[in-house]
Amino acid sequence: MVLSLDRWVGKVAVVTGASSGIGAAIADFLVAGLARRSERVEKKAKELSGKKGKLHAIKTDITKEEDILNAFKWIEENLGHVHILINNAGVSKEDFLRNGDAAIWKQVLYVNVMGLCIATREAVKIMSANNIKGHIIHINSVAGHKVLNYPGMNLYTASKYAVTALTETLRHELNAIDSKIKTTSLSPGLVTSETTTLNPELSEERKKLRVTLPILDLEDVAEAVGYLLSTSENVQINELTITPVGEKF
Repeated sequence: MVLSLDRWVGKVAVVTGASSGIGAAIADFLVAGLARRSERVEKKAKELSGKKGKLHAIKTDITKEEDILNAFKWIEENLGHVHILINNAGVSKEDFLRNGDAAIWKQVLYVNVMGLCIATREAVKIMSANNIKGHIIHINSVAGHKVLNYPGMNLYTASKYAVTALTETLRHELNAIDSKIKTTSLSPGLVTSETTTLNPELSEERKKLRVTLPILDLEDVAEAVGYLLSTSENVQINELTITPVGEKF
């Protein structure tokens, strides 16, 4: 079997958190990028000029429902119906339950869970109304399947467990209405990004630890997304976990 993305040519794909990291890597072959820092997506769009497809930057604060609704409305009116949604936007803030900051907890939950739910709802509405056999991929984490012995990840881990549950919940909901929309949880291990090794807020202890760990490149995750999208219409991959060789989590 030869895997191909040909059936998505000319279709609209949306990726949240497209300004950096995994989202920017995925945006290399996707169409509409939602991000707070839309200028970064615009720069990426210029870099990709002349290549197959076209990248559009849409300034969106994923913690604000109105921003997400306006983004999907603009996409529908200017680009067409959404066929693919990659829920990539996510934040990770080191904090502790014993003395933590509720504002940080809320930010993590709003970005990683609420924003994902709202974007998913809007995409499903469009796909269902137009009988689209679309694909929704949640960028999850290995931390969404097991609690890592890595203090300070409390709300991040809880939010990713929520993503695991929401992916499966959505699959059941779509099956109940005989929908042909596919949904997948993609769970990478440690990846080089602004939330991990490139995070300026990391303590010196964390920085020293993370440079000793096996790590995935951004392109590894983007290629996994490409693999998921290349599967046949009748193939449902519920969960795909990818880790660097030698990962000890």
